[in-house]
Amino acid sequence: MSDIDRPAPFTATRRAFAAALCAALALAACSRVEPGGGHGKGDGGAGDYEVLELRYQGFSGMVSVPELAEDLGYLAPIKLSYVGNTISGPQDIQTVVTGDTDFGQAFNGAVIKLIAAGAPLRAVVGGYGVDAKRWSGFYVTEDSAIRGPRDLLGKKVAMNTLGAHHELMLKEYLSRHGLTSAEIAQVTLVVLPPVSAEQALRQGQVDVAVLGDILRDKALERGGVRALFSDHELFGEFTAGSYVLTRRFLKESPNSARKFVEAAARAIEWARSAPREEVVARLQGIVERRGRNEDASLVKYWTSTGVAGKGGLLAAREYQVWIDWLVKDGELRAGQIKAEDLYTNELNPFAAAQVE
Repeated sequence: MSDIDRPAPFTATRRAFAAALCAALALAACSRVEPGGGHGKGDGGAGDYEVLELRYQGFSGMVSVPELAEDLGYLAPIKLSYVGNTISGPQDIQTVVTGDTDFGQAFNGAVIKLIAAGAPLRAVVGGYGVDAKRWSGFYVTEDSAIRGPRDLLGKKVAMNTLGAHHELMLKEYLSRHGLTSAEIAQVTLVVLPPVSAEQALRQGQVDVAVLGDILRDKALERGGVRALFSDHELFGEFTAGSYVLTRRFLKESPNSARKFVEAAARAIEWARSAPREEVVARLQGIVERRGRNEDASLVKYWTSTGVAGKGGLLAAREYQVWIDWLVKDGELRAGQIKAEDLYTNELNPFAAAQVE
């Protein structure tokens, strides 16, 4: 049976995500992996960094902020160690909890859920966001009868994972147009890799597909699709996802943690200020040099990281909006978690300038 034959209604997403959280936390309780994978400390020549290698998951055809930071030389003498590709943000940060990686990135709503479930994580710097250049849209074919929110009842919507950015955007869109929780539950979510979503839409296997950034632009070039709505239309510009470290890593490897955040912050600002052509050329070079048998042509569509805060600075409002949603949806209790307890800007060099 294919992924498309295994749809997930909204009512199943909470159970699926809860099961994943329990599995991650159980593995973490048994894990004996040391921060940084147990690698040796740096000496004076390496700036006295506690960890000189950071394990992480990548994404095929894409370049993450830490990967860009390393290529720009901002992370040295610390190096990144690629352990494979992630399938989603929630999965990526679950590997941080279990000790299989040292840092990960996910939608802020997923970060909130995992921390609320007891994961000892803290967000330290923005990773991606939404702006006028970088956004995700919910697309149908041009000849689709779907024109508005109520037309989605009983339909299949393809997205990359459950319990994250795109699911909450869809719920927000439907809720704003007056649909009840019972009606929203009639919309079926289909989990598909982003690279497969456009094909599934065009072949009629799903009724709606989330297409973002590079994949959206390639689909629009081919024509035959139109947008119902976008996350930018719903919320404007905001940092949507954060990089997380464990609280243990922050405590035991403070210099390496600070270096990681500083490098990411500088890379975000470099990408913001450099000419687009220069950024694209560097991203293409990174993909080609790392030799992972992937398509480097995707990055030619790059436009922005979408990160709102200078140098990836995080803001309480970027978490509070999702806390409110999760409380409304019954996944969190009112007052269970505070936005300020989820993140820190203390390691970010741009925090001082913000205060001034």
